[in-house]
Amino acid sequence: MDLVKFVQDEFVTKNELPEFAAGDTITVYYEIREGDKVRTQFFRGVVIQKRGSGASETFTIRKMSGTVGVERIFPINLPSIQKIEVNKRGKVRRARIFYFRGLTGKKARIKERRH
Repeated sequence: MDLVKFVQDEFVTKNELPEFAAGDTITVYYEIREGDKVRTQFFRGVVIQKRGSGASETFTIRKMSGTVGVERIFPINLPSIQKIEVNKRGKVRRARIFYFRGLTGKKARIKERRH
């Protein structure tokens, strides 16, 4: 087990990303390859959770596309991630806000954290 962790820490390239937590609204810019063409697409939504540690850490983002909720899981060290922008800091009391899936309308708003 320690050998796997050692190899991950040594050889996996780490992205320089800003700090964010559950409840924050972020925009993830990532590359999409279609044949021989490469284009940049973004995914903007609320961070539902961050899980794992080290090289295997992932985060889940949820956004509304019309009336349908769309969630996407990104590994933190995905090479195709170009940058992450933190749009709003959210004030939530949990590390994993799965209850957010059941909220609609004004109930689905998250208060902004003031620093």
